Amino acid sequence: MLYLRLERKVRNQTATISQLYVNGKFECFVLEDRDRDLLKEMTPAVIAGIKVYGRTAIPAGQYKIIVNRSTRFKRDLPLLLEVPGFSGIRIHSGNSSADTEGCLLPGSWDGKGADWISNSRKAFDPLFQKIQKALAAKERVIIDVLQKYAVTDAEAIAYQAMLDPGKQLDFTEIA
Repeated sequence: MLYLRLERKVRNQTATISQLYVNGKFECFVLEDRDRDLLKEMTPAVIAGIKVYGRTAIPAGQYKIIVNRSTRFKRDLPLLLEVPGFSGIRIHSGNSSADTEGCLLPGSWDGKGADWISNSRKAFDPLFQKIQKALAAKERVIIDVLQKYAVTDAEAIAYQAMLDPGKQLDFTEIA
């Protein structure tokens, strides 16, 4: 089995930054839409009442991953199965929350803001190869999405402000 563990660490009003581990080893950072504290165990009605289409991270929980053809991207990509309240959740390259619509975007993170990730293709390719290799060997591939925030939202804002004191930050609607 190939086991992916996504630990959400920093969020702001538009995006979430996580650390992705593959079989216990750090692989890369991941950018998602804003985490609105959804859980896989919530009812579809509760999820629908909280979710903002195209701007909400998937519920925390465990999901099986397959690889199949994406009609949007016109290529094979990893797909998370049975994500309540969401469809077509993939792992693919991208740089900001504008690129995600709930999907997981692997890359590098400089720690300066929760809405930008770089080197996404460079991070995606080796991850995708590991997933393809496991599936070709008839192994199961699963991902655990966990809320593991190291600091409160207010502490994350203060930290980001220290890293880039000249930047105007507006995080008035975090909670």
